[in-house]
Amino acid sequence: MSSDRKVRVRIAPSPTGPLHIGTARTALFNWLFARANGGDFILRIEDTDEERSDKKFEEDIEKGLKWLGLNWDEFYRQSERDSIYEEYLGKLLASQKAYYCFCTKDELEEMRQTMLTQGLAPKYSGKCRSTSTEEASARVGKGDPHVIRLKVPEVKIEFKDLIRGSIEFDGALIGDIIIARDGGAPLYNFVVTIDDVLSEITHVIRGEDHISNTPKQIFIMQALDFKIPKFAHLPMILNPNKSKMSKRSDSVSLDYYIKRGYTKEAMINFLAFMGWHPKDDREIMDVDEIIKEFDLGRVQKGGAIFSDEKLDWFNNSHLKKMDNKELLKIAENFVPKSWKLNSAMIDAVKGRINHLDELKESLSFYFKLPDYEPATLRWQDMNFGEVELNLNKMKDVVNEAENDIKKKDIENKILEEIGEGSKGEMLWPLRIALSGQENSPSPFEIIEALGKKESLKRINLALQKLEVKETYET
Repeated sequence: MSSDRKVRVRIAPSPTGPLHIGTARTALFNWLFARANGGDFILRIEDTDEERSDKKFEEDIEKGLKWLGLNWDEFYRQSERDSIYEEYLGKLLASQKAYYCFCTKDELEEMRQTMLTQGLAPKYSGKCRSTSTEEASARVGKGDPHVIRLKVPEVKIEFKDLIRGSIEFDGALIGDIIIARDGGAPLYNFVVTIDDVLSEITHVIRGEDHISNTPKQIFIMQALDFKIPKFAHLPMILNPNKSKMSKRSDSVSLDYYIKRGYTKEAMINFLAFMGWHPKDDREIMDVDEIIKEFDLGRVQKGGAIFSDEKLDWFNNSHLKKMDNKELLKIAENFVPKSWKLNSAMIDAVKGRINHLDELKESLSFYFKLPDYEPATLRWQDMNFGEVELNLNKMKDVVNEAENDIKKKDIENKILEEIGEGSKGEMLWPLRIALSGQENSPSPFEIIEALGKKESLKRINLALQKLEVKETYET
C-alpha cells in the first residue's frame, strides 16, 4: 500500500463496561491493517466520562487485547490530556469558529418541536451565534449555564469511505454541534478528533454506527486546519436473527468466551471473518496468514452474523491442530488442580470438544470411574458369559503389553487378537470397562492415557461385576 505517511491506526474503547466482542473485532481489524502495512497500532482509553468510567474495565480491556495478542505500539489515556483539549477549545473560540450557547433545555425543546411541526429534521437554530463576544464572556463570568458549539457551515461535505465508497452529508441539516459541556468539559466528537489528529492517525477504522459522527469530526478538523485522515466503517455484528448485538449482556464480552475456553487462535480467526474474507475459500487460518492477506477492500458492507455454532466450529478446528503440550498447559486451568493430565488424555478428547470448559466432564472418567450396570458391558445380544470370555482375552493382551503402552501398539495387538471376529463384541465391553461410559474415546486411546496398571484394574473390576451378576442370577 503506497502512502506518504506511515500507517497509524487506533482503537479507542471507553472503560464503561467489559471489552465487548464488537470492540475486540474492531481492534483486531485495526491491528491487522497496521501489521499488514508496517504501521503502528495505538490504544487510547476514552475515559472522559468520569461517572461511568471504571479502572476495572480499563484493566479488562487491556487484558483482553493482550490475550488476543494485539500488542499496541503506543498508549494514551484521555483523562490525562485535559490541557490539550482546553487549548484547542480556546483556539476555536478565539477564531470565532465556536461560540458559547446559553439556551435552556426548554428553549431547545421548543425549537425541536417547531421544526418537527414544520416537517424539518431537528437541529439547533443558531440563536446564540449572534451573541457578542463581550456579552458571552460576561455571562460565562457570572456563571450562567452554557455549552460550547462549533459553527457548522451550511455546505455539503463528502468523504470516501474505504469500504463503502463516497458518503455525503449536508451541514445545513446538521446544525451547530456541541463540542463542550458547561465548565468546558469536552465531548466525544471533539476529543476524538483532537486525539486522532495529534496522534497522526492516518486511517480511522471503526464500526458503521460511527458514520454519522464522521462529518462532525471533519468539520472540527477543517475549523482547526487539520489534515483529514482516511475513514473505513466496518459492518455491524448482528445476532443470528439479524438484530443488533447487546452491549451489556455477559455473552457479548470477550472475557465470557475466554472463561469458556475458546482459544485466542480460534477467536482471532472467527473475528477476522466477521466482515472480511480471504481471496480463496479457506476458513481455518492462523494470524500470520490473515495478516498476509488482510485488505480493507475485502471487507463486506452488510452486517456480519455472530454465530456461536460457527465459533464452536472454529475452536474445535483449532483445538485439533494445537500441539498437545501447548494445549495441556492451557487445559490445566479448566480442570481440578488435583488432576494430573497427560498428553494422551488431551489427544483423546481434543477433537471431541468445542471449548475447554467441556474438559472437566470429558476427562472425569480418567480420574473417577463412573458406576455402571453390568448389562452395559454387553454388545447387542451378547450373553454375560461371552462378555466375560472376551474381556479376559483383552485383559491378557493388555497384561502382556509393555509397561509404557502406546495407542498404536496396543491397537495393533488387540486387532490381531480379534482377527476375523466381531470388533464390537471385543471392543465394546473393553471400552465400557475402561471408561464406564457408552460415549468415550476408543479403548486404545484410553489404555494409553490410563496406563497399564490402571487399565488392568478397571478390567478386573468389570469382571468382578460380571461374577456378581452371575451369582445373583444363580
